Amino acid sequence: MQTRKRTFEPDSPVPLYQQIKDALRAGILDGRYQPHTRMPSESELQEMFEVSRITIRQAMGDLQKEGLIFKVHGKGSFVSQPKTIQNITFLQGFAESMSGDGYEIVNRVISFDFVCASVEVASRLALNPGAPVVEIHRLRFVNREPTSYEISFLPESIGRKLKRADLVMRDVFLVLENDCGVLLGAADLNIDAISAPAAIAHALEIKKGAPALRVERLTYDSTQKPIDFEYLYFKGGTFQYKLRVDRKRSSKTIPT
Repeated sequence: MQTRKRTFEPDSPVPLYQQIKDALRAGILDGRYQPHTRMPSESELQEMFEVSRITIRQAMGDLQKEGLIFKVHGKGSFVSQPKTIQNITFLQGFAESMSGDGYEIVNRVISFDFVCASVEVASRLALNPGAPVVEIHRLRFVNREPTSYEISFLPESIGRKLKRADLVMRDVFLVLENDCGVLLGAADLNIDAISAPAAIAHALEIKKGAPALRVERLTYDSTQKPIDFEYLYFKGGTFQYKLRVDRKRSSKTIPT
């Protein structure tokens, strides 16, 4: 990437290294510096910002601490692949939680079919085996990078309404609540690490068998009726779930 000189205010209460860090950070987050590309060298950054090497090293050190860049000995500093983080202390759709952090979320609908429920899907949705359900496959992009593959199963009556919805730009959760009048209540999640199946790996642009995070999510409406069963596959190294838990205090606990 071609560099250009930037002028900062030496009298600003914000330290010079932080102004530089913020400028570089903005370039990483808005895509001017792409993941896995080399950042300008220290000497290039010195010329770009007209500051000392110590100031550049301090700014770059902070970016490395934040996980935005990583160093390769003898080759320089490179932009890290960003990780999306979803807080699961409350129920949200993927785009609903990510868009608030400034990520661009776009979906590609791979397929939308009405099928007969397998034994497992029927059991999760409290239906009879073979009952009609909708099966939706979507590839989800974060800042134009394929990040997750989502397979959703919902009862046929809900599927008929979803067929008319814009699933490219909208979360299923928001469509369920705003278009279908379904008030969501809670969800059960199972999370494990797997080797990516061939079809999933191809969609996520990773090697077959590469590590992936798989989430099984069963969502209930406000009456505790199961309404949406999903398999969510996330490319390894690109996604984290965030959860805070409180310690349960028993009556036998003795304060120290």
